[in-house]
Amino acid sequence: MDAQREWIERLECDPIEFLGPERSLLPKLDRVRDCIGRLVAADPADLAFVRNATEGVNAVLRSFPLSTGDEVVITNHGYNACNNAARYAAERCGATVSVAELPFPIKSSTQVIEAIDATLSSKTRLLLIDHVTSPTGLVLPVKELIELAHRRGVRVMVDGAHAPGMVPVDLSDLDPDYYTANHHKWLCGPKTSGFLYVRRDWQHEVRPTTISHGANSPGLGKTTFLAEFNWVGTYDPTPILSMPTAIEFLCGLKEGGLAQLMRDNHALVLAGRQKLLDALGCDLPAPADMLGSLASVPLPAEGVGDGESANRLQRRIFHEHAIEVPIFMLNGTLPCLRISAQVYNSLDQYERLADVLRVCLESKRS
Repeated sequence: MDAQREWIERLECDPIEFLGPERSLLPKLDRVRDCIGRLVAADPADLAFVRNATEGVNAVLRSFPLSTGDEVVITNHGYNACNNAARYAAERCGATVSVAELPFPIKSSTQVIEAIDATLSSKTRLLLIDHVTSPTGLVLPVKELIELAHRRGVRVMVDGAHAPGMVPVDLSDLDPDYYTANHHKWLCGPKTSGFLYVRRDWQHEVRPTTISHGANSPGLGKTTFLAEFNWVGTYDPTPILSMPTAIEFLCGLKEGGLAQLMRDNHALVLAGRQKLLDALGCDLPAPADMLGSLASVPLPAEGVGDGESANRLQRRIFHEHAIEVPIFMLNGTLPCLRISAQVYNSLDQYERLADVLRVCLESKRS
């Protein structure tokens, strides 16, 4: 936040100089692009900046050359906003959307691969998957899924909104067609900052959701792809420009750097999840190797019967106990609670949540 304030002051001192792409903005964006490229093992020339992962998904879906009869495959654990974008893009072109039903609770990543393999068809043109699912916190086997789809002649869009800063991301190894992620989640950057990776083969197709000067002003970037995304009208670039500071800060929190921070957060979320499972008397809903720093646990249906009950329970835990934790109905039928683990959390917080949850559910039953 201090770094962003400094950028804002520099911007407001001389907006024409600061925002003028041919003057000083482009080199600044390129330096951040180099930083993000090192973080996710990608060529900076293949990275564009977006306000968030939802915008990145929309840019790809609304640019994708779908035709009547084509199919897009999504999953039932996908982020609602991005699944909505897939349906919108498909409807405009006369294409269809099919949903791969991933189980939860789940025993292994093999079940994910089997569910998606069974959903892909000869009509499938694009597969939209999460790297880390938002509702259930599952780390999907994205490398295997990308390879599976490519063998079937299907392109893959990975929504990596939660991944950078939570799990290692190596785009040179994963080799997706498209990958987008947020900087404001596990990288702790300011809001409205994210990136979109597009494989070199498809960059000529992908356009930003806002068409602006870059469409006919190649001087705004080294390629047309970068030029269009570099300038989508007047906007505040300071969240993006603050990212090197955020990444440097995170890397300095632990002696082992960002890798150690991710390992410690993973260990903490597993310990916190176990406290909740013990309080609820539940079995493991997902294997440890399918989690990063998020974990969801099913709640008893007799305690949380519908969406309104879930909302009431979430509000009660917040207003009466000052604990912020999402409670929701997965696919409209399974009540779940999701916890997160970051360096500022401690195990006693999850113990307190477990105690509060037990009391709330028992009082509801009575």
